[in-house]
Amino acid sequence: MSDLVDDPKMLPEAVPETLRRAIGERYLTYALSTIMHRALPDARDGLKPVHRRILFAMRELRLSSTGGFRKSAKISGDVMGNYHPHGDAAIYDAMARLAQDFAVRYPLVDGQGNFGNIDGDNPAASRYTEARMTAVAEALLDGLNENAVDFRDNYDGTLAEPVVLPASFPNLLANGSSGIAVGMATNIPPHNIAELVDACLHLIKTPDARDDTLLNYIPGPDFPTGGVIVEPPENIAQAYRTGRGSFRLRCKYEVEDLGRGQWQIVVTEIPYQVQKSKLIEKIAELIQTRKVPILADVRDESADDIRLVLEPRSKNVEPEVLMGMMYRNSDLELRFSLNMNVLIDGVTPKVCSLKEVLRAFLDFRQEVLIRRSHHRMEKIDHRLEVLEGLIVAFLNLDRVIDIIRYDDDPKAALKREDWGRTFVRATSEADYVSPPMGGEDGLTEIQTEAILNMRLRSLRRLEEMELKRERDALMAERAGLEDLLDDAALQWAAISDQLREAKKTFGKDHVWGARRTRFAEVGEVEEVPLEAMIDREPITVVCSEMGWIRALTGHIDLNRELKFKDGDAPRFMFHAETTDRLLVFGSNGRFYTLSASNLPGGRGMGEPLRLIVDLPNEAAIVDLFIHKPGRKMLVASSAGDGFIVPEDDVLAQTRSGKQVLNVRGDIRAQVCHPVTGDHVACVGENRKVLVFALDELPELGRGKGVRLQKYKDGGLSDATTFTLADGLSWLDPAGRTRTETDLTEWMGKRAGSGRMAPRGFPRDNRFT
Repeated sequence: MSDLVDDPKMLPEAVPETLRRAIGERYLTYALSTIMHRALPDARDGLKPVHRRILFAMRELRLSSTGGFRKSAKISGDVMGNYHPHGDAAIYDAMARLAQDFAVRYPLVDGQGNFGNIDGDNPAASRYTEARMTAVAEALLDGLNENAVDFRDNYDGTLAEPVVLPASFPNLLANGSSGIAVGMATNIPPHNIAELVDACLHLIKTPDARDDTLLNYIPGPDFPTGGVIVEPPENIAQAYRTGRGSFRLRCKYEVEDLGRGQWQIVVTEIPYQVQKSKLIEKIAELIQTRKVPILADVRDESADDIRLVLEPRSKNVEPEVLMGMMYRNSDLELRFSLNMNVLIDGVTPKVCSLKEVLRAFLDFRQEVLIRRSHHRMEKIDHRLEVLEGLIVAFLNLDRVIDIIRYDDDPKAALKREDWGRTFVRATSEADYVSPPMGGEDGLTEIQTEAILNMRLRSLRRLEEMELKRERDALMAERAGLEDLLDDAALQWAAISDQLREAKKTFGKDHVWGARRTRFAEVGEVEEVPLEAMIDREPITVVCSEMGWIRALTGHIDLNRELKFKDGDAPRFMFHAETTDRLLVFGSNGRFYTLSASNLPGGRGMGEPLRLIVDLPNEAAIVDLFIHKPGRKMLVASSAGDGFIVPEDDVLAQTRSGKQVLNVRGDIRAQVCHPVTGDHVACVGENRKVLVFALDELPELGRGKGVRLQKYKDGGLSDATTFTLADGLSWLDPAGRTRTETDLTEWMGKRAGSGRMAPRGFPRDNRFT
């Protein structure tokens, strides 16, 4: 063998091919395989190949809805070995999902054992669970043995599997589907069978019906977990018209009165595909981080049904306000996207409208009806041929018995015998015909076999009468089938009857039939102000030099001596209320926003401010104050650059804060004071003071700013704003307030160097 490989003449001739073309062709093959045989459902039966093969394998195992259960391992093993050569874990996961009544609107598998739950727990291993088909699955398979659909060879050519299932109801929309292919995806919500059938019947009567008219019968999805759809009707109509869109889906809740003005909210239905355990974890996180301050607790009291209890922090809050915050911050409201990308005729992927999907299903049902009718006619013709021979035998019974008793080859003798024109096909005696497929008046192979296989107990007068009645009934049925195949109106009438039967079986009287998802018209969730969610109470905010912050209950004396850690001392201490928002300005030029209601209590030493916001260790706290809407702030760096910034623009929504004053290198943010008055006073480390008009400073949202004062050595120590007519004030070394009204000596233009500070100016170069 090695000699053959080493011989260049024995190697196949190389075919030149560009890398781009080679990769392109192979990737296209992979993409088409994923699109057609894995990810996208067929518009006719609404199934992907793995689901179709699971149901077919269960049918081969005779796992009917009224029969016994079989181990799931046996089912997934048969599917993998006979039809789906992929991992048994993937097959079992797909089968388990078909059994979950919270995932599938009309379950196709009846599971026995642990098949998972709405909390998100996985099903038990396949060796521990058992399964069989449901009546809904049997409706999808109805007609499979009547040549209703084509069959193809399985992956190794040893067996045959159906290309598509007959599907007596529009399963694509009834159970929905989702999948991600290559370059495309699909996401179809489940719907109600009774509504789908009504829309199909209307489409049969009015083939050119508009998509909007069908919405009179199908108002929207019907999710297995219920919920409330709050999408405007015009958006729903647009989604079904184009095949793309989304639906806002909310939980269903009730307000329980606990007496004495107390109440709690009980969530009884959660949105589709939301895992209850993760939902509770998210709500618990909201309580811990106080993103929804009016929510006090959440409890899971669920048993077979959903019961999530939400306790408010105060009875004075409206339930609608609390639920509005929950809709914004949790999965109690979500958007379910619609993307009706399906395979038309099992070949062509296309984003279809609601009408196109229903039309594809109805056209398929017509094809199934015609194929089943032809199959039934073939069966009738075969039976009529047998009946012809049996009746011939009854009319010539003595001769038949004589041939069978005495002839060496009775089969050949029966076929050679001239029986004459003795069989009447119809009830009229004028309608004589010769037996088919034989000689002029002979018997066929099939008829001869039937006569030879006839039992002696059948040789009685009653049996002859039964054969004639069966013949007449089959002839009448055959005539009806011929009329059906020749008349499209009769075909659509038969399809309508079949659909009505499906509606009767799986409609409102069925255990899964009633609509679960309701509709409500509501607007967008309004932004709830923080003050509306928090009880307004007085507090005293204390922050130490080392950055430990806390909130004491009530407005205490600001000169009161408090306990701090060893080596620490008070730095900021002021009165506030729980509804206030606090601003922290760091030496890195960033503003951080705190909610006063979220500050740690005053029983201990508090918590480090750096754990509450993302203030770097190398950055110091420049200032801490209460936010006042509409106010403006003067910010400046140690290099002497600064500007005016509106206080509303520095509010941050995240822990990381908001960059306002740009600093780099050794330069740090130095000043943050509220703007009051019409002039600015600056003092440098060189103790020179400069006073200039406030309108010389620009108002910015973010930046480096402009030069306030020029220095040869050092930098800015402090800056403030004041009213020139009232004079410039500061505290002298003795703690007394001094005011200088004649500032002519220090007046100048912005970016000047200034003059030495007046006599009595503080040694720390601070105005306050």
